[in-house]
Amino acid sequence: MNRTSGNAHTDWEIAEDRYQTRSMVLTWQLPVSRWHEQIGDSTLADSILDRLVHNAHRIEMRGESMRKQRGEKGEK
Repeated sequence: MNRTSGNAHTDWEIAEDRYQTRSMVLTWQLPVSRWHEQIGDSTLADSILDRLVHNAHRIEMRGESMRKQRGEKGEK
């Protein structure tokens, strides 16, 4: 499901406003490689990613979800 163009444009405005002036912490379960598909507009996606990825410290988690593992064991 793609983000609406209004939501993606708002994302761009926030990234543009904060670019090289303030910190951002962003979490998303979708890999960066699929952001273009999710955003739906490749030019807008490029603009957002340029501002987010430049000077970023990325931490990519691998493996099974802890929530999924706990759910299988019946833990809460």
